[in-house]
Amino acid sequence: MDARRVGGRIAAARRALAAGGSLPVPVLRITNGLAMISLVLSSCDLLRLCSDRSRPLGFPLGGREFATVLCQLASVVYLLSLFGAPSGSGHPKAPASDDEGAGSPRRARAADADAPAAMHAGVEGGDDEEIVATVVSGALPSHHLESSLGDCRRAARLRREALRRVTGRGVEGLPFDGMDYQAILGQCCEMPVGYVQVPVGVAGPLLLDGRQYHVPLATTEGCLVASVNRGCRAIAASGGAVSVLLRDAMSRAPVVKLPSAKRAAELKSFVEAAANFETLASFFNRSSRFGRLQGIRCALAGRNLYIRFTCSTGDAMGMNMVSKGVENVLGYLQNDFPDMDLISLSGNYCSDKKPTAVNWIEGRGKSVVCEATIKGGVVQSVLKTTVQKLVELNIIKNLAGSAVAGALGGFNAHASNIVTALFIATGQDPAQNVESSQCITMLEAVNDGDDLHISVTMPSIEVGTIGGGTCLASQASCLNLLGVRGPNCDSPGANAKLLATIVAGSVLAGELSLLAALAAGQLVNSHLKYNRSSKDVATC
Repeated sequence: MDARRVGGRIAAARRALAAGGSLPVPVLRITNGLAMISLVLSSCDLLRLCSDRSRPLGFPLGGREFATVLCQLASVVYLLSLFGAPSGSGHPKAPASDDEGAGSPRRARAADADAPAAMHAGVEGGDDEEIVATVVSGALPSHHLESSLGDCRRAARLRREALRRVTGRGVEGLPFDGMDYQAILGQCCEMPVGYVQVPVGVAGPLLLDGRQYHVPLATTEGCLVASVNRGCRAIAASGGAVSVLLRDAMSRAPVVKLPSAKRAAELKSFVEAAANFETLASFFNRSSRFGRLQGIRCALAGRNLYIRFTCSTGDAMGMNMVSKGVENVLGYLQNDFPDMDLISLSGNYCSDKKPTAVNWIEGRGKSVVCEATIKGGVVQSVLKTTVQKLVELNIIKNLAGSAVAGALGGFNAHASNIVTALFIATGQDPAQNVESSQCITMLEAVNDGDDLHISVTMPSIEVGTIGGGTCLASQASCLNLLGVRGPNCDSPGANAKLLATIVAGSVLAGELSLLAALAAGQLVNSHLKYNRSSKDVATC
């Protein structure tokens, strides 16, 4: 049982005892009797000590004298508290008279005065209507519902009703049932009121590295799954695709400020020195049994130093893991550089959820290359175009066109489409599609121009098979479909690496199909068929 639920139940028990409950009469009699006995015995012992002239009582008190005085004081305090306590705490509560019933003004005023404190102390046994009213009034913050109630599902339901009353707009179309609200507490989402439905289609089989994968894609863009599916068919008909994992290294780059640029350069030299790496790694690796420091690279801007740590993270995506390790190293560096001032644990040199050159060049997460050779006959029969048209289109669109646009890692047709759909389906962080979609697509005519060689190079695929949204039932099912659910106990990190290669293989299929549609002039017709509904038009 988590700490929030335990705290909520303890608070509810305290509120029940203070508001109207009382200790059972037998228990109360026993405690009163023990207090009286303790008072009598300690008084007798204290009198005897005071009357013993051979051993006068003085300060500091000895062990026996101290225990006697302590028992005396505790007994007196307890017995005096019985006289000042309300009747409910010492004796069974008398029935309320008619003029002090539940609806009496005096009781109502008392209840109103105690309501905020009671809500914060624990409302597990409260009435739903009262709790919603307290949330609406602001006496109980919405984000305290889970800890106060100890029931995540009930908290979400009451928050949903409070939202309706505050805004005057309902969320009836937002599903509520079917979500494990306990599973998302402290891991996926705060203050939940429901969940959004996203259709999941399956493309494939994708023949990759000799194995077949049915790829789940969560999307609301018609034609996407069909397009990837056609690419998978062309790849499978040509013998499949092959992937290579080039690198596996998650990064975090804090920024620190020193008194001068010279001092910052000294820290840079210290951190990057090969002789110090083992020491720094020993502090970094304490954060996790899977996180292992791989390298440190620094960049200087005036007297600000950006320190980019890279490490392996097992089957987790690893942002929290590497952040903990960085904190350990910074604590160690503070001893030798006490004038170092930590500005931020993330200085944007990492770089997370932003298109940057450092990720494009150095990589972040998993760096993967995936390739396939598509037979000329398949290009014509499945893709409905020619090898020469595809090669020319890729040069003019993906390479030259992206260069004209000033793209940073965007030398592709629509890698982000596939990455985002796969990320949502498998519980990854959708915002990390920014760097994970950095991709360069290359096409060449091979075998005397008869066949087509296609490859995608993706240096920053950030995925994990444990943690985050992977714990949710729907996302875990999609991971299970791919055979990468949870950690790989035999080879830690293998599941996350395999998922990264599947992402690259799916992007390969999507790139192949979209380029073929553009080369054949089928893009508009395809979207009119799969991505344009007449229902909305008819309704309007």
